[in-house]
Amino acid sequence: MAKTSLQPVKKSPPWWRSLPDDFYCQSDGTELDSEYPLRVYGTAMMDRVMRTGLSLMISGALLPQVIKREGLSREREWMDFYAHLAEQRDVDQVFIAPPKVNITEHKMGKFAYKPKDIPAVELRFESPFTPLNPALTESYLSYTRNRTARAQYWRHPDRARPTLIFVHGVVESSYAFNSLFFSLKTFYDNGYDVLLMIQPFHGDRAERFHPFSGYGLFAGGFSQLNEGLLQAVSDLRVFVDYLFERGAPHVGISGLSLGGYLSSVMAVVEPRLAFCIPNSPLVAPVDTVRDWVPIGRAMEIVGKRTGLSPLDLRRGMAIHSPLSYQPKLDPDRVMIIGGAGDRFTPPRFVRLLHSHWPESHLHWFPGNHLVHLGQQEYLKLMRHFMDSHCQNVSYP
Repeated sequence: MAKTSLQPVKKSPPWWRSLPDDFYCQSDGTELDSEYPLRVYGTAMMDRVMRTGLSLMISGALLPQVIKREGLSREREWMDFYAHLAEQRDVDQVFIAPPKVNITEHKMGKFAYKPKDIPAVELRFESPFTPLNPALTESYLSYTRNRTARAQYWRHPDRARPTLIFVHGVVESSYAFNSLFFSLKTFYDNGYDVLLMIQPFHGDRAERFHPFSGYGLFAGGFSQLNEGLLQAVSDLRVFVDYLFERGAPHVGISGLSLGGYLSSVMAVVEPRLAFCIPNSPLVAPVDTVRDWVPIGRAMEIVGKRTGLSPLDLRRGMAIHSPLSYQPKLDPDRVMIIGGAGDRFTPPRFVRLLHSHWPESHLHWFPGNHLVHLGQQEYLKLMRHFMDSHCQNVSYP
């Protein structure tokens, strides 16, 4: 009898190696393009103009740090540190579960946004996060205001209800803007408690001298950006623990843009979520901004000075990408929402996340990143999706 040998199963190459180098400039298209051509292409043109402003802000924060002579070798070394961890694809090694912390409730300030007829408090806690890269610990923790995590919490007075966590996008951390833009009061009126989390380096977590909300995410180079996103996930998990301890029967999450990215990452680390609804999510940050003006050109300059190619940066930032891991949350509990005219987070990137989790749901609207035409339709779909997954959920 002939001998047989068992061949080791080969892992598929990670996404950061298999994604085409020109993916950032490939064409976009959805089934809505022919149905609503004026809405899709008109809003796409608006996005290209608006993203230039954001691109200038990010470039101005990021470049001074990575083009300094002493910063060049550090970025190369630290990107290798993160890339090595990403290669292992060990989600629990990267996203370390936070310890139990004390969360305090505070009245909203005199001039703070307060939703009408809704009992709201601000939750605060000392973030237990320490950088994954020990070389950054001292510099990262020197941002003292960032160490206090914050969220506005809308709660029903009778008992804890199923809760929607909402995570804002980059720069736009205003409680007022996000609650109005996404009609969050409608979710409250339909029986949900709502928690609006402030990302690291945004809002009152930004240092007083920072020129814009979110500046600190980029001001320390790519490595500090990595740690900021890891901290955001850690702080979100603290809030999830708090909500369950308070008696919330179900907890789910949604967010826009970078908030959609973090929502997707939460599906990777948090199996207790009842639902996850990333809206216009950032998916592959390095490739997304290569098509932006002027940051695309700035990245070319960084590459020449540091020797870090787009692939090197993609590898180094894959550590926190939802594409790098399979979700702990059942993908059937994930509904991805994307704008057919979105050119901040273009449709091809949204499809990339959906194809990575093919059991997830996907819905398109005929608008761009900030003009959400057809929003009422997807808000109704969201409520139906949330309701359907908050009925008979059994947690592991």
